[in-house]
Amino acid sequence: MPPQPFLCCGGGGGYEWRPGTPLAKDKVKVGVIHISDVVNVTSGYAYAHDLGIREMQSAFGLSDAQIIRKVNVSDSNRPATEQAVRECVAEGVNIIIATSYNHMDVCEKLAAEFPGVVFVNATGYKFNDTNFTNAFGRIYQPRYLSGIVAGLRTETGKIGYVAAMGIDNSEVTGGIDAFALGVESVNPDARVYARVTHRWFDPAGEGEMAKQLIADGCDVIAQHCNTPSPQIEAQKAGKWGIGYNSDMKNDAPEAVITSVVWNWGVYYTYLVKSVIDGTFTTKPYMGDLNDGMVDLTPLDENMLPDAAPQAVAEAKAKIESGEFGVFDGVMETNDGKKTGKAGETLPDEEITGGIHWYYRNVVVIKP
Repeated sequence: MPPQPFLCCGGGGGYEWRPGTPLAKDKVKVGVIHISDVVNVTSGYAYAHDLGIREMQSAFGLSDAQIIRKVNVSDSNRPATEQAVRECVAEGVNIIIATSYNHMDVCEKLAAEFPGVVFVNATGYKFNDTNFTNAFGRIYQPRYLSGIVAGLRTETGKIGYVAAMGIDNSEVTGGIDAFALGVESVNPDARVYARVTHRWFDPAGEGEMAKQLIADGCDVIAQHCNTPSPQIEAQKAGKWGIGYNSDMKNDAPEAVITSVVWNWGVYYTYLVKSVIDGTFTTKPYMGDLNDGMVDLTPLDENMLPDAAPQAVAEAKAKIESGEFGVFDGVMETNDGKKTGKAGETLPDEEITGGIHWYYRNVVVIKP
């Protein structure tokens, strides 16, 4: 008989986890750190994570008492993040899921302090050998597909992109580049115009950036930011849009053609199962189109040329089979430099952490 979990001496009357030891399902308690509200919203970044949590909860039949949500925890406020995590531990949580890149350093610190708790940072790159890992996905795959959609839809040849962060953040920049590669594959003359909010969560700023892009002549608005504000502005202006994080069709039904989405339930179910089974490891998780962690929502074909669905389907099949890796071969940046190697594709660690350049058809508009 395997060793049984033991009561957490640090607080809350919960059960500590031990590496390699199964944890009974009824002893699992999950704490989730959200950067915004998840109760009064129906789309966006935090909502997508909470959908995943609910999917995981349903898969294992966990009670509501086994899920602790900390909402509106600013990822720019480290003391607030640390307090939220400590509150979770005090309430008996044995799995902490932090949902922002900027929560990563707090997770690293507190994972060392609480070895009986599993820590996961959704995004990020840090992990340890015992109880702290990170999870991400090849979001650049559906980004590329959405670029095909935008390239075939635009009539002005100007496509807008509201970005949360600038060239220093590879997650955002790599997404723009994958999107731009998709655009170019079907519309070599089109350009992607990016405006940056420099904030992960900024509903008003995201909407303002979209309005400015529309004023610049963009007729399709894509985004890597947390709220549906850009899609709402696209609808107000009679333009088209491509949502992000969750399906934004309900937010702007007359604008949204499709959305690039995260299905976090794929990973959260895998994570909790590994804790219950005693098979959890800190090897970082990388999901993709094949496991469904990232995807493109069904196209609104009424908004697209007839050729678009087939073009997307063919590209998706090539990505899923491994025939095409998106960042393949030699690529030209928008400042005239070359990157990549003939016959090779960029590795995931380069895509997620080393892309600090924009593809040649990207134009960054500075304030």
